[in-house]
Amino acid sequence: MSEKGSTSDVKNAIEGDGKKTRDQDHESKMSDEHRDTDDSSEKTSSRMSRSPQKSSKKPKTVPVKVKLLDGSEYETGVEKSCKGQVLLDLVCEHLNLLEKDYFGLTFCDADTQKNWLDPSKEIKKQIRVGFWQFLFAVKFYPPDPSQLIEDITRYYLCLQLREDMLSGRLPCSFVTHALLGSYAVQAELGDFDPDEHGNEYLSDFRFAPNQTHELEERVMELHHTYRQGIMPNDTH
Repeated sequence: MSEKGSTSDVKNAIEGDGKKTRDQDHESKMSDEHRDTDDSSEKTSSRMSRSPQKSSKKPKTVPVKVKLLDGSEYETGVEKSCKGQVLLDLVCEHLNLLEKDYFGLTFCDADTQKNWLDPSKEIKKQIRVGFWQFLFAVKFYPPDPSQLIEDITRYYLCLQLREDMLSGRLPCSFVTHALLGSYAVQAELGDFDPDEHGNEYLSDFRFAPNQTHELEERVMELHHTYRQGIMPNDTH
């Protein structure tokens, strides 16, 4: 073999070894990058599995009690951030009351002072402490009751009127107490029936703060004259 051929063979062998080494380095680098990618994916997957998905917070609901004009209680729940109108609408819907502009809700503050719930403001900004307890009441008496459309509206207005008379908030004369009392008895019992009612049938009725036997007798006299077939109110 000539010296020139030997030199060429050595050169080719060296270049072949260098290329093989570079190929091995490239494969090793690609393998390392692949492992790094797999490790990163596993870590991300692990973090996602460990981190619970955040659920959207539900609005906090506050229990509410409302005393109605017939003495019963209505219980419901409203969102803590809701306005007073939301609660008033719920109460009126419960009572099937459409003409609700005459009514409102009252509550007592920390000093036991009576306040009207403002329907345009959030309830939580009006009641700072204590339970959410309210009283459903007439806020405005209509100037002309004959303009009222619904019988149920008249009924609740009468309940409020009777309560105001009994508590003394609405001062009345003897004649007015007797007349309104006779209407209340007629609405409750219908026409007078001597066999059914007897002489003491008004003993459980209250018409005035300081009710007297004389007032009861006058109410009874007026009630005896009613013969319109008005039956007791079925809404009780």
